[in-house]
Amino acid sequence: MALLSGKTALVSGVANSRSIAWGIAQAFHEHGARVAFTCLESTQRRVAKLAAEVGSDLVFPCDATNDEDIARTFADVGKAFDGKLNILVHSIAYARIEDIRGEFLNVTRDGWRLALDVSAYSLVAMARAARPLMKAAGGGAIMTMTFAGGSRVSPGYNMMGVAKAALECAVRYLAYDLGPDGIRVNALSPGPLPTVSAMVVEYFDQIVEKFETVSPMLRAMTPRDVGNAAVLYAADISSAMTGAVIPVDGGMDLMIASAGAHPRARPKAHKS
Repeated sequence: MALLSGKTALVSGVANSRSIAWGIAQAFHEHGARVAFTCLESTQRRVAKLAAEVGSDLVFPCDATNDEDIARTFADVGKAFDGKLNILVHSIAYARIEDIRGEFLNVTRDGWRLALDVSAYSLVAMARAARPLMKAAGGGAIMTMTFAGGSRVSPGYNMMGVAKAALECAVRYLAYDLGPDGIRVNALSPGPLPTVSAMVVEYFDQIVEKFETVSPMLRAMTPRDVGNAAVLYAADISSAMTGAVIPVDGGMDLMIASAGAHPRARPKAHKS
């Protein structure tokens, strides 16, 4: 059953074949959507090759920190999709390594601004640009990607955790603003995936190991798991669901045990 037949989708944040956004794009294509992409100019050729695998030649380089660039990109998307857009996927995040690793106490003012601009404000800017295209389509679905480190402490995630917290709050306010237009806004919260951005997170291997041994499903998540969830929340059958943060983590969100590694953990001393 093609849940997105006839829908148009714009997917941002594809960097390579291991990207969460790429798993989403593949799932959208399999369910009948026409998919366009935004990416960094430096990755355009690589993303174009991936786009061809889902029958798309719509790849738009876009600097998500530049409002003029965003406006131009969405104008181009509007032309490609006859003035209508049904789905927007925001999978963009960045913080400097030195603001992710070490102690959060040492985050810089510039690092704070940069992480929030790229990782959270870009959703607001893209949602604003998508609004007229979605209104023309009779409504739409916007989704972004978050992580448990935005609501709980995940050591080694630091500034990115703060950015994800801001992102999740933005989802709720955008859902309120855009609801009267028939536009839904949700966040998917996957378990840890070995993406390019995840590789800079300290203790990442330990986090994955914990998911594989503690989560109810006893396995790590894949980009396609996230893609399948994205199809569900992009489809009309989810038309009453908005403003939510949805775990896609094999049930780890249910567990008392921390989702992250704990660098201060020490082996228990045994009394002789």
